[in-house]
Amino acid sequence: MIAFAATLLVAVQPVPAPAIMLTGSLGQGATMTGQVPPGSILTLNGQPVAVAPDGAFLIAFDRDAGPVAALVAILPDGRRLVRPLTIAPRAWRIERLPTLPRISQPTPEFQRRRAPELAQIAAARDRATDAQGWRQRFVWPVRGRVSGLFGAQRIYAGEPGAYHSGVDVARPTGTPVAAPADGVVILAAPTPFTLEGNLLMIDHGMGLNSAFLHLSRIDVAVGDRVAQGQVVGAIGATGRATGPHLHWGMKWHDARIDPLLLAGPMPQ
Repeated sequence: MIAFAATLLVAVQPVPAPAIMLTGSLGQGATMTGQVPPGSILTLNGQPVAVAPDGAFLIAFDRDAGPVAALVAILPDGRRLVRPLTIAPRAWRIERLPTLPRISQPTPEFQRRRAPELAQIAAARDRATDAQGWRQRFVWPVRGRVSGLFGAQRIYAGEPGAYHSGVDVARPTGTPVAAPADGVVILAAPTPFTLEGNLLMIDHGMGLNSAFLHLSRIDVAVGDRVAQGQVVGAIGATGRATGPHLHWGMKWHDARIDPLLLAGPMPQ
């Protein structure tokens, strides 16, 4: 007798893709990209998050972000999804100077000049563009020795000073500075600012922007579109700087973020 094995056919239902997809690291000073169904409405901790027509988006977390966050999506079909996020803390470089007082109070002249400078910076960051650099893998605007880390902070006689808001790269005056990603110029200081010196700011879209401080020159103007790798200025020591270097700061809306996490380790 010959036995025949019966073949059992089972219908396999496709597993739906998650409605909120995230790529990147969850940590203080970090950024993440994500994907939701096109037409979704997104918020992070109650604040609106822009969503591109293809459903792509960007979020980031401040240097001092708390341990938890909530990403909420209202999908086109009306469903409301909540994605809890756990933000990893980072061990910042803290230097304690127990016998050294903080820097003296600013002079009236500094305060007079500083107010309109801050207004220009705020107005630039409020400008939204259609730049797509936020989708790119960022590159270093200049290669060299990293002389200052994002988030580093000094404690003066028990009183915290302001933390370092970017990364510093030490190179000689005149070294070209390139755009780390595509963008639109939103500020090109016509005269040196008190602290930042010759300040250049580039919007990369979706609320993400770069600031380049202490430049010896600026090669672009407000409204110019720049491509990744395009020379936009040169390193200098203008403003409050002890020597020639590039200070590269980045923000996503009001969150200060670490450029090193976007560009990766400095190439050798």
